Amino acid sequence: MNKTRLFAIIKKEIIHIRRDRISLVISFIMPITMLLLFGYAVATEVDHIPMAVFDQSKTFESRSYIEAYKNSLYFNPDFYVSSINELNRLLDEGKAKAGLIIPPDFSQYKVKMVQPLLKIDGSDPTTARTALSSGIMISQMFSNNIVQKELKVKGMKMPSIGIDLSTKVEYNPELNTQVFTIPGLLGLIMQNITIILTAFALVREKERGTIEQLIVTPIKSSELMIGKLLPYILIGYTDFLMVLGLSMYWFGVPVRGNIYLLLLLGLDFITCALAIGILISTVAQTQTQAMQGAFFVLLPTIILSGFIFPREQMPTVIRAIGDIFPLTYFLVILRGIIIKGIDASLLVHQIVIITLMSVFLLTVAILRFRKRLD
Repeated sequence: MNKTRLFAIIKKEIIHIRRDRISLVISFIMPITMLLLFGYAVATEVDHIPMAVFDQSKTFESRSYIEAYKNSLYFNPDFYVSSINELNRLLDEGKAKAGLIIPPDFSQYKVKMVQPLLKIDGSDPTTARTALSSGIMISQMFSNNIVQKELKVKGMKMPSIGIDLSTKVEYNPELNTQVFTIPGLLGLIMQNITIILTAFALVREKERGTIEQLIVTPIKSSELMIGKLLPYILIGYTDFLMVLGLSMYWFGVPVRGNIYLLLLLGLDFITCALAIGILISTVAQTQTQAMQGAFFVLLPTIILSGFIFPREQMPTVIRAIGDIFPLTYFLVILRGIIIKGIDASLLVHQIVIITLMSVFLLTVAILRFRKRLD
């Protein structure tokens, strides 16, 4: 090994790294950012499950029962509703992961068996299993305490009194993990493919030297951006149809909602993801930078979007960071339509945000490219 040649290569590489300032900055920022985000966001313990309560008894006994759920720290009775339909709507929207229905005769548990019902959103098996086991345990402990007090006071056996909690798992009664993960994978795969596809769109022109030829033509920057975007929309949407078909017919995950609505919103999301890739392409100077920028967006979404870990368990700041990614909203759409079968009226928030993101990102990409031409 020739030391002179070796040090010459080392010097050349140092000069190259120093000139590529964006890659240098990203190489330092990305590991720190990923460690901080993942360190706070990755939590396998499930607690503080948002719960809706329909208390038809409205007595001291029913309030004590609800308090037992709250004190366990497994449930947060955040929503108090006045009808079963309102409770079901909260479950459909995903705002509540469990719903407790207390019958009107609940206060009579000292003289007869009463049966409250705990409804659980089974679309996320991880949360559902915790809610199911915790709910049964809390109810049994509450009932045992009642029985023990009565036995102590009256000195007799009373096996026919207490609380017999019924449970019902909605949307995914078998708690099949694939029913939860396959729709999420559908969104994640489409995001990854589309962003990477367009992240190199302009960078290749820059590296090949053909960008100058485009600059001197009468083509406007908006025409260039959209012209580059449309072919990738066709490719991305074809991929979406293929993956959706595979999910339905290979993995056996049926679409319970309106499939035409799903196809329309899939197009909206693909456009948004491609706009992210185009924006990265306007910022990056090399294909290496484009790849780094793409992964800088893609990696956090796996954790922060709710693809694997429930977002309800994340700290508020980390959850807010996850709100900037379109996949966070598209996962709600996918799981809402595919698993729950809900309609567009319950997805207005997610639809509006993804559409606005698409318009905003594409506009920024167009303006940035025009600025670079100047």
